[in-house]
Amino acid sequence: MAEQLIIFIISLFANLFSALSGGGAGLIQLPALIFLGLPFGLALATHKVATIALGFGATARHLKENKIERDFALLMIIAGLPGVVIGASFILQVPDEIARKALGVLTASLGIYSFFSPELGQHYELKNRHRRGYLIGGSVLFVIGILNGSLTSGTGLFVTLWLIRWYGFDYKLAVAYTLVFVGLFWNASGALTLGLLGDIYWLWIPALLLGSAIGGYIGAHLSIVKGNRLIKRSFEVVTLLIGLKLVFG
Repeated sequence: MAEQLIIFIISLFANLFSALSGGGAGLIQLPALIFLGLPFGLALATHKVATIALGFGATARHLKENKIERDFALLMIIAGLPGVVIGASFILQVPDEIARKALGVLTASLGIYSFFSPELGQHYELKNRHRRGYLIGGSVLFVIGILNGSLTSGTGLFVTLWLIRWYGFDYKLAVAYTLVFVGLFWNASGALTLGLLGDIYWLWIPALLLGSAIGGYIGAHLSIVKGNRLIKRSFEVVTLLIGLKLVFG
């Protein structure tokens, strides 16, 4: 019971934070599973299954506030899912130590980028809503999908940042799209691929799912009601510390 409680608390806070900031459950939850003793591949597959509940929890809250545009829905599904499957198939062939250090570098870089973008996504502005814009945008989402299926750390945040930078979304709307389509569709396809090719540590799944669903809903609610400046600063500190720990620990 004590072990299950620890797993639940980790999942709750990781996914609350992720739903509030538009990505990053893997920044806390995946390293935590590794630190608790799971090999990288097993931890990744287990984490992927758990984050599906984050998508359900956050989607339940965000759909009350935001309208989903059909073109962006199709773009994120068609462009992202093939990349996720490719990345998930590839990562199981990578040695644990290399995967761990790559995860650390990616994690730290996200925190540094966020720190130097203090006004990121504060205003909504229509950009690149034409054929060329969708083609370039979809290509980048495909690459992010590969990262999502493999390293997984903070790739939801990459999607959030790309929607802001390329399409002019404000932060709140970009977070909503990320949680609905990355949280549900991308993570579900990644979990299925990893489950078929590898193993899942089912003993921890119930606690992880419960924490993900509750944390996702609460985090989405807070992002709508309170904003994100304090959490953004917390995110930058956590990503840098976890990244350094994974690289040098």
